[in-house]
Amino acid sequence: MTRYRNLALFLALAAIWGSAFVAISAGLRHFPPVLFAALRYDIAGILMLAYAIYAVDHWRPRGRAEWATVAAGAILLIAAYHAFLFVGQQNTTAAAAAILVSLSPVLTTGFARVLMPSDALSFVGVVGVLVGLVGVAVISQPDPSNLLSTDFVAKVLVFLAAASFALGAVLTRRIDASLPIETMEAWSMLGGALIMHAISVALGEQLTPADWVHPEAIGTLAYLAIVASAVGFLLYFDLLERLGAVEINMVSYVAPIFTAVIGWLYLGEVVDATTLVGFGLIVVGFLLVKRRAIREEFAQHGIGRSRPGE
Repeated sequence: MTRYRNLALFLALAAIWGSAFVAISAGLRHFPPVLFAALRYDIAGILMLAYAIYAVDHWRPRGRAEWATVAAGAILLIAAYHAFLFVGQQNTTAAAAAILVSLSPVLTTGFARVLMPSDALSFVGVVGVLVGLVGVAVISQPDPSNLLSTDFVAKVLVFLAAASFALGAVLTRRIDASLPIETMEAWSMLGGALIMHAISVALGEQLTPADWVHPEAIGTLAYLAIVASAVGFLLYFDLLERLGAVEINMVSYVAPIFTAVIGWLYLGEVVDATTLVGFGLIVVGFLLVKRRAIREEFAQHGIGRSRPGE
């Protein structure tokens, strides 16, 4: 029963986070991108802080190291990641964005090997990172004669979003402030929202009164803030404790499937063969980079062990 429960929660999380990319694309019809992201985390940050106050005793950061962790999360995991993603997703499909973001676990390993010398990257690991980057190139299809095309620039921005998230994940780990993840997420969301509001003002973004009352605008903002952010992270926390980091990382590769199906049904977006090939290369890159951890995970569950006499 526990295994079925974990599988159901895993698929629910993949569906929620996969459909979030579709909600972003739909919401961008009504909201300017950075302001849209900021409003999302105004709401999500307040909800997450309320949960942190309820769930953990250590709900407020203390000391320089803990605030440094929150700052890294606010700047990279929330503000940079979502500003790049929302701006980029204006001119690319939800599925392509989800697939490019799925490179984050590969990039996280690459950044960790650079910033944490104790985590030396093997030759096969280097190959895995390169294969993942080739997958990005296949999806973005750079044209040397027109590197400023709208579609290519949009995909570069989404790639920068994935890179920002990966770097933020490594820096928050390196600081190692022993801050509960609920507390770090809540304060990072609130700090990231403030940063994005400042960016939005600097960009001169404005919201028309009609956008506040449009059903799709309200629905996408509510879905992203409450379901994708608050509920999604609660599921993530639960599964992280039950499954561990390796298995939960796999949600990044299941979510784009939901994005593609829901994006096709709601937005009429079609995923081309080139994007699928690029996605396959990113998955292969992840498997190469995480091969040892995956092997150990299988061993813990008794998968792949030889039977007596073999």
